[in-house]
Amino acid sequence: MAAPVLQAIEADGTTWDDPSEDRLHDLLADMSLTWRFVVVRRLDVEPVDQHYMQVYLNDDLSYRVEYREGGPDRHFQAWVPRTHEVFAVEPVAEVVQNWAFGRPGWREALSWTLWSPTEACARPLTDTR
Repeated sequence: MAAPVLQAIEADGTTWDDPSEDRLHDLLADMSLTWRFVVVRRLDVEPVDQHYMQVYLNDDLSYRVEYREGGPDRHFQAWVPRTHEVFAVEPVAEVVQNWAFGRPGWREALSWTLWSPTEACARPLTDTR
């Protein structure tokens, strides 16, 4: 049996080796304020722990999406607002699926900024009306 290329990890520690596109979508769609994140790691690139994409569900139900391709200078983040549509996870799922399966377009799909432990993702100003 071949070694897995991808591994998805849910907030409760459940792991999925080589998850399908549908499984990735379902894992992201099932996130909640209790189970806030999903990490998808590439296991076929060294160093293994430095090549991943992760999604975090914020309190306002928006998403923080991060990807890393090596050291800290290759760690990026983007903020995805929550829409009021039933399928609000779709743009996030598409980015994660395209990244996981090596398809083009995922980098251009979001406004990525360099990740910082002290600065949050760029967000539009809140309407105070």
